[in-house]
Amino acid sequence: MKRHFAPLLAALTTSFLMASCGNDKPATTETETTSTVNPADSIAAAAGDSARMAKPGGVMVDGVAMTADKNIVENASAAKSVSTLVAAVKQAGLVETLSGAGPFTVFAPTNAAFDKLPKGALAGLMDEASKANLKGVLTYHVIPGRLVAADLRDGQELTTVNGEKLHIAVKDGKVMVSNGKDAPATVQIADVISSNGVTHVIDGVVLPLAK
Repeated sequence: MKRHFAPLLAALTTSFLMASCGNDKPATTETETTSTVNPADSIAAAAGDSARMAKPGGVMVDGVAMTADKNIVENASAAKSVSTLVAAVKQAGLVETLSGAGPFTVFAPTNAAFDKLPKGALAGLMDEASKANLKGVLTYHVIPGRLVAADLRDGQELTTVNGEKLHIAVKDGKVMVSNGKDAPATVQIADVISSNGVTHVIDGVVLPLAK
């Protein structure tokens, strides 16, 4: 069985190493035609975002209300289905960053999404020696600025915090994110509004392409 996963793990390792190399690139939010910052990016806009979604009481995740008075990490920590992501954020040393003013847009893989990775891949990333690689993969899921689902358009390209492009597709009302080559991850729960940004829960881990 180990022989079957060895090539996959080697490929993933290459992707993780390339992802971490982009951490120092300037991060901007882009569309397919121009670089823009979403006009709702002020912290004060969080309440407005909740009003736009008509869910001022917060979006429910795992039976828990995700409310705009808590930051991204605080809300995520209350949701059992993204506990692997929360643990990875802590291991990568990103708690302080994602608890900061932001704002950020986070595409948050579920525990089931991490389970889809080849055997041993997640354990390897969570190793202390792989902290830089883990940070590179996680920051590929984070966009500077606050983007709710209504702001995301088919064919849009967004520059992530690690500097690489994340591709957006919208089909039959479903929002999907990908690296532009592999099968996309689909947004399962959109517009989780926090005090410092927006989280969209997705069903896959998106890996940046190796160069």
